[in-house]
Amino acid sequence: MSSSRIGGGAKHRLMSEMQELSREKWVNIDLVNDNILRWRLGLMVVNPDSAFNGGYFKAEMTFTDEYPYQPPTFRFQIPIYHPNIYPDGKLCISILHTPGEDLTSGEAASERWSPLQGVESVLRSVLLLLDSPEINSPANVDAGVMYRDDRASYNKRAKEIVEKSKNDIPAGFILPTTLEPPPPPKSTDDDAAFWAESDEELDFGGSDTGDDDEVAEFDEDGEEEGVSDDDDN
Repeated sequence: MSSSRIGGGAKHRLMSEMQELSREKWVNIDLVNDNILRWRLGLMVVNPDSAFNGGYFKAEMTFTDEYPYQPPTFRFQIPIYHPNIYPDGKLCISILHTPGEDLTSGEAASERWSPLQGVESVLRSVLLLLDSPEINSPANVDAGVMYRDDRASYNKRAKEIVEKSKNDIPAGFILPTTLEPPPPPKSTDDDAAFWAESDEELDFGGSDTGDDDEVAEFDEDGEEEGVSDDDDN
């Protein structure tokens, strides 16, 4: 399949996913420079049992023309003290790792990215990780030790981060306090059928993204600071 067809398929898939996610109350999505391959997110924690309940966390996701065959990248834009979050905001999470089994890490192929995954599954995995850290392989060792040995101090620090995050809530935006139960997971048969369509049906022509392949980082005011490096995870 030509690169233009891959690019067109990626953009079509992402537009469909963004439309679906726009109905959800726990995530707020904007595009960077109207580029469907670069998403700026407000990810909300609405779980009274979570240390991060009430948080509005700015994040960014970037995609390549090879999506969904290659995973997106995800990065929080504010520091979050959490066992599985690096100081630069990137996550140590299996679903964002490239497809296939990794004997070194011990991750099974089913735990890693696959084309049947999507943005929603990534975001729900991130929210689950915030609620239930994996401390056996921490990205932040100190946070992992505090979570294990001094939960009260960990929860206090999390609440401080939550209060700071509320400064990023857009003007006029109402943060939800409760959410309806999520719908049942979509059958993977539906996704498989979609990607079994003919090349002609997926040939959207693809547009030249120019320098959009470079992923910009942004400060809290939304100004470009440079370009981010590749996700190391």
